[in-house]
Amino acid sequence: MILGQTTRKNFTQNPKDDILSGLTVALALVPEAVAFAFVAGVDPLVGLYGAFMMGIVTALFGGRPGMISGATGAMAVVMVDLVRKGNETGNALDIPIDNLGLQWLFITLLFVGGIQILAGIFKLGKFVRLIPHPVMMGFVNGLAIVIFLAQLKLFPTAVPQDISFFGNTSEWFSTLFSNASFWKMAGFIGLTMGIMYGLPKLTKKIPAALVAIIAVACITIFGGIEMSTVGSFIAEGGGKGLEGGLPIFQDQIFGLFGTLAGQWDTIISTAFILAAVGLIESLMTLNLVDEITETRGNGNRECIAQGSANMLNGLFGGMGGCAMIGQSIINVDSGGRGRLSGAFAAMALLAFILFAAPLIEQIPIAALVGVMFMVVIGTFAWSSFRIIHKIPISDAIVLIAVSAITVWKDLAIAVIAGVIISALVFAWKNATMIRARKRIQADGTKTYEIWGPLFFGSIQSFNSKFDVKNDPKKVEIDFVESRVSDHSAMEAIFNLVNKYEAAGKSLKLKHLSEDCKQLMYKASPKFKEVIVEDINDPRYYLAANPEEFTKPLSEYDL
Repeated sequence: MILGQTTRKNFTQNPKDDILSGLTVALALVPEAVAFAFVAGVDPLVGLYGAFMMGIVTALFGGRPGMISGATGAMAVVMVDLVRKGNETGNALDIPIDNLGLQWLFITLLFVGGIQILAGIFKLGKFVRLIPHPVMMGFVNGLAIVIFLAQLKLFPTAVPQDISFFGNTSEWFSTLFSNASFWKMAGFIGLTMGIMYGLPKLTKKIPAALVAIIAVACITIFGGIEMSTVGSFIAEGGGKGLEGGLPIFQDQIFGLFGTLAGQWDTIISTAFILAAVGLIESLMTLNLVDEITETRGNGNRECIAQGSANMLNGLFGGMGGCAMIGQSIINVDSGGRGRLSGAFAAMALLAFILFAAPLIEQIPIAALVGVMFMVVIGTFAWSSFRIIHKIPISDAIVLIAVSAITVWKDLAIAVIAGVIISALVFAWKNATMIRARKRIQADGTKTYEIWGPLFFGSIQSFNSKFDVKNDPKKVEIDFVESRVSDHSAMEAIFNLVNKYEAAGKSLKLKHLSEDCKQLMYKASPKFKEVIVEDINDPRYYLAANPEEFTKPLSEYDL
């Protein structure tokens, strides 16, 4: 009964808000999916099908109600080489195969889905909790910049394409500002942003983004204003339009495994990269939406849903994808909180493809760019400028590095680099925190009271605390304020025991926690001779898995 109530509550608490926010997201998804399809080198419909399948599966079965998934740029850039190599291989065959790269992509997505499902089954989603806050801030800042730069590509006639911005900045700006298309675009982008900024001050009953898109579309359509639209953008990229049918089962891919001879390393390596990029972006977006909505999602369930959606993409001709931070923020800011919002967005996108393509193609790109610019403003952690001088310098370096690497390379590399830097800083700080208080007891026994964690980084300082040659016959090491963490720590203690025994002295270990004792007993039977069991040995209890508690703490009887 409780499970049924929870499911209904997650599906929708406010149908009107979920439906309207879902419609807003669907409109914003169209140019994004098309643009990322062009980046990957596939047909726009493949990107739209990918957005639909990712959206519907993760909305209904994912671990975070209200989060939006679709075709993303982070994954599209990884697909480029695979699609290109597949097309080259297909053209070089005795009987050439057109678009073999696309078929390889479908096959790869089957492996991507399998990897992500296994990540969920083995509960690897919980490791997102190890991502430090500076990495999270760097992630949202970098992604905001990436989203901003991606919008500039949506109006190629307004922005100079044949002049390098970095090579000739002055000429680039001169050409830009003398272009009437730029000012027209800028005007309607500003109008869109103005509506989104001002309307919520008057009413929040309807999504401001949806009103802005409809208003700007009506002005350009009924005013006969010539400017870049969704339809013209698709045509300029070489596409034929939005109109299409339902996704079709791609049974031909099972007959193309023979073309992968000698290419399996490319398929598998690309699959692992795509799976990692998709999971990292999805889980970090989940964390961000958790913070905004003050609720908790389920990372492992999201991994399984993402994997299932990508496998479905491979089987039915989509380009795959992952969670989209920009669309998720649009959805949440527009009032979308339940699964209905994401499901409606996906179904609306499919409806656009099947029935409303001519109408959607008339929407001006400026309206959608304006919406995304507001997303950029809302996504960027502006507080990072205020706190950059107040936080430890190591955290500031991590924040800046992750932001830069996200823009320069990709999200996965940036997050991994940020976590590694943070881990090394943490290990170094803890390595310098080991202390030893020394005292002589009434019976002449010398006691070393260890304070601080004992692990690979602190063993050198730990070893320097002892004076084996000059210590008395009886020595104790008290670990009441320390813990033995790893193999390096056990090896250091083992060597210390041998040194005291070689000097004809007795060494005893006291106040080790139960888990430390079990670790050491398993490593060597010798530890049973030197560890002193005591009723006052410390006992530590781990908190329950937080993913089992999805509601705020205030809703539980504690």
